[in-house]
Amino acid sequence: MLLSLTDDQNQILDFVDTLTKPYAGVPLHDTSLALTSDALDAELVEGGFLDVAAIPELGAVTAALLVEKLARLPFAVESAATALVRPLLDPELPRPLCLIEEGQLRKPVRFLKAGATVVVVGKSGVRSFTVTDDLVRDAGDEVLYAYPMAFLTAIPADVRTHDVSADEVLRAWRVGLAAESAGLLAAALQSVTTYLSERKQFGRPLATFQALRHRLAEAQVMTNGAYWLAMRAAGTGDAGDAALAALHAQEAAKRVAYDYHQFLGAMGMTLEHPLHLWTYRLKALSGELGGRGEQALAAADTLWGAAA
Repeated sequence: MLLSLTDDQNQILDFVDTLTKPYAGVPLHDTSLALTSDALDAELVEGGFLDVAAIPELGAVTAALLVEKLARLPFAVESAATALVRPLLDPELPRPLCLIEEGQLRKPVRFLKAGATVVVVGKSGVRSFTVTDDLVRDAGDEVLYAYPMAFLTAIPADVRTHDVSADEVLRAWRVGLAAESAGLLAAALQSVTTYLSERKQFGRPLATFQALRHRLAEAQVMTNGAYWLAMRAAGTGDAGDAALAALHAQEAAKRVAYDYHQFLGAMGMTLEHPLHLWTYRLKALSGELGGRGEQALAAADTLWGAAA
């Protein structure tokens, strides 16, 4: 596996860093459960950043790198589905793209709103439709995730069927989930590390206490693993790699999120510190595609099927 980024990839990531610099911090005194920015979204679309997977010399790995980078922002951006799944269906599908599993209407959907494209994936194949106002119910306070979320009330009779296998879409979905989780894990770790380096107890920064350093080191290992597994899955295009990457990302989220809020003490229980902007998104991603159990089963099916 080639671990070095190409010049083109480095240049794109540098451009994204410059573009997103105004959005790298939380607005002063903002205690929102979720942050979004139409301006940021428009700039990404205008720059063509969400379409990099369609460029042969860039492909899915560059798209995954972009998703991971954008996930680090305090502002939630719909990038994973657009960058990694939309090229398999139709690059002109209206955004945001909302992915749901067949038979999962009761679950809240990320970025769902009128005008969005919903993609339904399941045994019946892959179908999509444009959302109208009557198909959306605001989630309100029913869910505590740091994404804009709503409930889909029904699937209309008039849907478009796509000539692509559900397995291929699920593979790309898992790559996107893993890449986005990797970025969220990295941003949450950076936020916690900064706090522990500045907050003092017994006359010294909390980050100097050995017990905390050991747990932070374990979190860094988990975060690094999530990143490299996501990039490997994007590079190989293998369904087993994608399932393993998603599994590790969801396992890492479960392992570290509680620790992070505990490290912040009372601040970890409020919205005054921005940590929730990443950990609450991780909480939402941890339940996607059936959670860790389903990712483990998918990985096992792929690996054992190949060995049979």
